[in-house]
Amino acid sequence: MIIRTVAYPRAGLIGNPSDGYFGKTIAFCFTNFSARISLWESPEIELVPSRRDHSVFQSIASLHDDVRKHGYYGGFRLLKASIKRFYDHCRENGIELDERNFTIRYSSDIPNRVGLAGSSAIITACMRALTAFYGVEIDRPVLANVVRSVETEELAIPAGLQDRVAQAYQGLVYMDFDRKYFERNGYGRYENLDVACLPPLYIAYRDDLSQGTEIYHNDLKLRWQRGDPDVCEAMQFWADLTESCRGALLNGDRAGIGRLLDANFDKRANLYDVGDGNRDLVETARKVGASAKFAGSGGAIVGTYEDNAMFQRLEEVFAPKNIVVIRPEFAPVYTDAEAVQAG
Repeated sequence: MIIRTVAYPRAGLIGNPSDGYFGKTIAFCFTNFSARISLWESPEIELVPSRRDHSVFQSIASLHDDVRKHGYYGGFRLLKASIKRFYDHCRENGIELDERNFTIRYSSDIPNRVGLAGSSAIITACMRALTAFYGVEIDRPVLANVVRSVETEELAIPAGLQDRVAQAYQGLVYMDFDRKYFERNGYGRYENLDVACLPPLYIAYRDDLSQGTEIYHNDLKLRWQRGDPDVCEAMQFWADLTESCRGALLNGDRAGIGRLLDANFDKRANLYDVGDGNRDLVETARKVGASAKFAGSGGAIVGTYEDNAMFQRLEEVFAPKNIVVIRPEFAPVYTDAEAVQAG
């Protein structure tokens, strides 16, 4: 029997990056791309490399291009760290695992290192496969914590909870990381919202801006820990924007959402240098009347547009810059039956 699981990229609609600082965010998962895991019983534990883990290149230029797009480590380390952390979680919680071994393989077509949470999607899909194989239940808020710990504790990658919560719940998710509530419960307040409340959204990305999330988050974290007043004020600003956006969604005020998204990016751009390429992404979209903000930490943006004519205009202005623009197809709210398939 082969267990197959899937997880999807996420786009931070509003509030990011306050999720790492006891703020509030709204994010959604979309099915245009995916990370997939196949796992089956075998005599030994074996990890099968993906195309992102290959070590043979046609030329030095192709090696350079591969590293720029995928980094130095591919996804192999994500699987190893996920399996190790799953085992730790089971031991810490008194969960006995049987003696079976497995072979595991992953694949992903999520654009890499452009802020769409491709790494955490691989980890989430891996955790779902392991829980299905061993018959272990991990509640969604706890699963998000475990996935985050793979990156922060095992791989030393700075990471907030937004991506992992969005991928654990799927659909459109409101997240409140209020400090007192979080420290009392171990996780925040999470709520699925109706995607039908959203205005038309687009996502645009360019993989020549690829870089790890730690590039932006390391300095921000240090400034926040020092009590930098600009950073602390920004975190509250983004949390307030999220509440305004949630209210607009619930009240059917689609027109106001685009302005909130623009404000989210503008505050971020005032806080640190977002890079000329990222700024050009946003400015290009705004010139045709669309709103725009980072979907994550750079390399991809999300925004609202008015109609098909405006979306076609986005395609026209992005194409000469080698920027891909898509309409996101929203992932359904997560259920075990939908996410795990055996065959």
